[in-house]
Amino acid sequence: MSVHTEDSRKVTTRRLIEMKQRGEKISMLTAYDYTMASIIDKAGIDAILVGDSASNVMAGNVTTLPITLDQMIYHGKSVFRAVKRALLVVDLPFGTYQGNSKIALESAIRIMKETHADCVKLEGGKEILESVNRILSAGIPIMGHLGLMPQSINKFGSYAVRAKEEEEAKKLIEDAHLLEDAGCFAIVIEKVPANLAGQIASELSIPIIGIGAGRYVDGQVLVMHDMLGLNKGFSPRFLRRYANLEENITQAVQQYVTDVKSSDFPNEQEQY
Repeated sequence: MSVHTEDSRKVTTRRLIEMKQRGEKISMLTAYDYTMASIIDKAGIDAILVGDSASNVMAGNVTTLPITLDQMIYHGKSVFRAVKRALLVVDLPFGTYQGNSKIALESAIRIMKETHADCVKLEGGKEILESVNRILSAGIPIMGHLGLMPQSINKFGSYAVRAKEEEEAKKLIEDAHLLEDAGCFAIVIEKVPANLAGQIASELSIPIIGIGAGRYVDGQVLVMHDMLGLNKGFSPRFLRRYANLEENITQAVQQYVTDVKSSDFPNEQEQY
């Protein structure tokens, strides 16, 4: 099976914009640790997101809200040590940028200095514009995030598709333009109608990366644990599973237990 890699140069924010300009789709996955980040970076992924979804898949929380800035920095540092090519994006977690642009800048600076990430990602539009502007003023690149915003799940009340109604769709379009005008280099749009996401992608000059936002955008992102079949409790329509690692790992562990209890492991060749 062939792996697409344009070349081995480091992917930058500028290169993502150039990819959109020439119609090349952008591939992005999450990663939270050194080993998995190393694997997906070598496989040719364009961007790696150290997402606050670590709160769910790594820490077992129901929402993304509990994860802290220190925890995000820990995961970011671990991933950075593995990444050679991909653009490294780190989420600013809940409570580190909303409502106070000074705290937002301090949070973003900590991530950039301590993880060596290439950029940060924030959820929201007009409501967080002051924080966006302040972070950008320090020379820190920002990837936006609109549509379904998991950090606002208590406000939304569910993980249902967003912007199905005209008023919310209009606000989504306006927020996307605001983020581009402010200077964001890309925007993730989550769980919105495909045609709406495609409209935004056609109107903006910066890349629109979708998750549950259809095929008419400039790229796609998935949570690694979901697409590898490590998390069977999450099965939205937009998720395509490329492996069944939960089953494979379960079988491997069961075989190991059997071999240990039967004294089959270790055998003569596996001891000194």
